[in-house]
Amino acid sequence: MTKNKTDEKDSEKGSAMMKQLLADEKNKIKIPQAGDLIEGAVIDIGKQTLFMDLGPIGTGVIYGRELQDGFGTLKSLKVGDKLKATVIDPENDEGYVELSIRTASYELAWEDIYKKMRDGEVVSIKIKEANRGGLVAELYGIKAFLPVSQLANEHYPRVEEGDKSQILTLLNKFINHEMRVKVIDANKEDEKLILSEKETYADEEKKAISLLKAGDVVEGVVSGVVDFGAFVKFNLPGEIPKNGGKELEGLVHISELAWQLIENPRDIIRVGDKIQAKIIGIDGTRISLSLKALKEDPWHILKYKVGDIVDGKVHKITPYGAFVYLDKDIHGLIHISELGSIDEAKKVLAIGKTEKFKIISLEPKEHRMGLALASKIPKTAKPAAETPKTETTKHETKKEEAKPEAKKVEVKKTEMKKEAGKEKTEMKKSETKEKAGTKEKHSSDPLSPKASEGQGHSKTTKDKPKKETKAKKPARLDLPEAKRAAKKTAKKK
Repeated sequence: MTKNKTDEKDSEKGSAMMKQLLADEKNKIKIPQAGDLIEGAVIDIGKQTLFMDLGPIGTGVIYGRELQDGFGTLKSLKVGDKLKATVIDPENDEGYVELSIRTASYELAWEDIYKKMRDGEVVSIKIKEANRGGLVAELYGIKAFLPVSQLANEHYPRVEEGDKSQILTLLNKFINHEMRVKVIDANKEDEKLILSEKETYADEEKKAISLLKAGDVVEGVVSGVVDFGAFVKFNLPGEIPKNGGKELEGLVHISELAWQLIENPRDIIRVGDKIQAKIIGIDGTRISLSLKALKEDPWHILKYKVGDIVDGKVHKITPYGAFVYLDKDIHGLIHISELGSIDEAKKVLAIGKTEKFKIISLEPKEHRMGLALASKIPKTAKPAAETPKTETTKHETKKEEAKPEAKKVEVKKTEMKKEAGKEKTEMKKSETKEKAGTKEKHSSDPLSPKASEGQGHSKTTKDKPKKETKAKKPARLDLPEAKRAAKKTAKKK
């Protein structure tokens, strides 16, 4: 019994010790490592430092820029508040655990940025600096860029000829100013953050633009002149306050400024001009305007017609021709084919000089007119009428007409001569063969009187056939006829 009681007591002691060991394991202090996220209570807040109580681990400290997390956390903190921070150094030279609020908040900041971009939320930023491409700001401590193209209409720096130094001067005025923007592009890996001010007003613009339609006439002020046209700002009375940041802006393309040709919009319109314009197109938030649409098309009331000889002032010489003004609105083109080459064109034409031109084509609907130099147009029909055909001329004409026939006759004669030559050659060959055959026949029989006769009168026999052949030879004989004639001659012999 005593032994059993002793064993039970030892067992209970062992269990108690095991429980204590397990409890100690649970309460075992974990030494923090760099990158760990730990929580503590704020015990002191200074201008450039913040101290935290980390319990058995010790005291944590946050220095300088590591206090800036982009959320403005430091502004709302007070002693006793719980705060999470990331470990930078488990033990610095002063024995503190060095921490960072900024690093801990980085991930959270990007998550919030992505959310704002998805939701199209408007945020307020403060401009830190400017460059020729746009403005630089920070959002949650992350550097952000606001391109010039994404500025609202009232802030867009419209300068003469797009001078970049002037643009920068205007952009510098926005430094330390606050702007309302939207996030339009974000990439955490590349730390890319793009903002837009004009997107902030896009919904308001769309609402205002929905009240407009093509054909409406608006009044506005020229806000900028560029190489391709002019920008005009205008308001909708009663809908958008003039200085409420909701002005609408449209573009008058260079081709819509006037009916005449325009090389430089600045020649006819300037910034600050008050104008009336007609809306000719709306595409999203883009409004296309026209000045010439409010004026009568001069091509519809043309006083010119094809064949007219007119005075024109040379405006410009190009590789494809020369442009000529007949009056302030109507112009025509002398195609380069009428001039030969650009060098030739410059020899006969001078910019600003008035010349006589003939209208050779006209397309009023297309605003096209083809011209030619009046001095270079030949006088048609007159030379032929004034020059009578003399007997000599008629005779020469007949000769010319007879030439082809004469050529044909000559060809036929040549062919006939060739044929005659061939026939003559064949006849000679045939005669030679016949003579040879006759000689052999007579010479083979020595007792034959004909043979002796032939031997005694060989000269006469030879001469006689020649004479007969010459007398009876036709001008033209076919080959079969020549053979038959040769046979007859042989028989006679």
